[in-house]
Amino acid sequence: MKEEALPILSKFNPWWQGKPIEDLPSWKRAKYEELKLWVFNPPSKRAVLLSGPRQVGKTTLILQAIEELLDQGISPKNILYISFDHPLFRAANPDDILEAWRELETKDEGPEYLFLDEAHFVTDFGTWVKHQVDFFKKRRIIFTGSATPLIEADQESGVGRWHSIRISTLSFHEYLKIKKLSFPHIPKVSSFSSLLECTKGELHKLSEGASELVGYFHEYLTKGGFPQTALVDSVTQAQRLLREDIIDKVLKRDLTTLFGVRRVLELEQTFIYLCMHDGGLYDPVNLSKSLGVSKPTIQNFIDLLECAHLVQRVPPFGYGKEIIRARQKIYLADPSIAPSILLKGKTLFEDPKAISQAVETAILSHLETLDPIKVSYWKGDKDKEVDFIFEAEGKVIPIEVKYQSQIKPKLHTEGLVQFCIPKRLQNLRFCQSERAKFNSLEAAPIQVNSCDAEGVKGGDAHEGKSQVLKSFGYKDNGITKQA
Repeated sequence: MKEEALPILSKFNPWWQGKPIEDLPSWKRAKYEELKLWVFNPPSKRAVLLSGPRQVGKTTLILQAIEELLDQGISPKNILYISFDHPLFRAANPDDILEAWRELETKDEGPEYLFLDEAHFVTDFGTWVKHQVDFFKKRRIIFTGSATPLIEADQESGVGRWHSIRISTLSFHEYLKIKKLSFPHIPKVSSFSSLLECTKGELHKLSEGASELVGYFHEYLTKGGFPQTALVDSVTQAQRLLREDIIDKVLKRDLTTLFGVRRVLELEQTFIYLCMHDGGLYDPVNLSKSLGVSKPTIQNFIDLLECAHLVQRVPPFGYGKEIIRARQKIYLADPSIAPSILLKGKTLFEDPKAISQAVETAILSHLETLDPIKVSYWKGDKDKEVDFIFEAEGKVIPIEVKYQSQIKPKLHTEGLVQFCIPKRLQNLRFCQSERAKFNSLEAAPIQVNSCDAEGVKGGDAHEGKSQVLKSFGYKDNGITKQA
């Protein structure tokens, strides 16, 4: 194998011959700074795992890290890049590759940097990494792959051997950067929860600046989550590329190779069903009946799709008995997936329900990039819901997502009110904006802590609750009594 591997290794590592890395973009993903920290000044002696969907830029990130290492004067001989997606290396023993490397390039002083791409194709790779971390302290290992099986293997050992960095699909901000678009002047917001403290004037400035980006946001919803498709002008072509990546490369190739999936057609049908019901409640019994597939098979398919970073589960909010029977929701990993799979193209914007769901999925994908966070949803009495409950910075923040021209505070805030009042959450804020006119935004801050059991100024707790309800157009009804 060594003789065949040598020329391939040379092509993977052009810096050995003093050649530059070609076609690297100048812009960097937001997660690059975290990766850079672990490559240059690791907080602990651990390997680094980059996990995420296909085509989100994991390989580009590690090549950018290699380029910066070279710029900092690290010896090219001490840097190895290998992609286990290459047919010759899929069944290879990593130790054999390292031996071939050292036959080509002798080691210089200093740490060795091993960048191992698509490592999930290597049999028992987790055990190999543990051995490397334990016995080769001067090697810094950065690898990409499917996180789920590797992390489970790591947990079984009882001791963490690597730090995981999740690489999600592009944020809207990153989409604008990759398109090299100019940014309007938008005031900086230090944290998500600080939005709750913005004044009406500050919110107006935010929305006024964002109004210039509405058209680009619509593009982002149809094709913007993946670097490759984001740069394609044609929505139809971009969605075709994304569809081929998911169906042909992930469902039919990767999952078959990694997990021995044989019932590919049923897996594909399950995924299409989820695209048609993005953000829906997960009911394995009904899904099993709809597709004619057994419940255990459906559950296995969902696990596989989650492992491939195509879907994500959102649990119900609550603790203990209150969520024992509650069902999870299943969202796609990116808003552009459903329109691509379902061949919607620009007709997405002719379907109010579909566009609203795409925006909801986009909000979730952005929330999931914040760390550390916990995202859930809430379901109350009479099917009242709150789309997302965001827990971070010691706060619980309910979020209801609407993307439509006409917003009626009373009609569209019933779930929020039902959730907030019993929990005495502060600063309930309702922001209304038209779909194509972000500068038409109104905010009404409500101090929900006015319903504290000790009462409020000029009245008791019941009066405080009434004030909150009336401010949203409610009467002092059963919700107040339940609160």
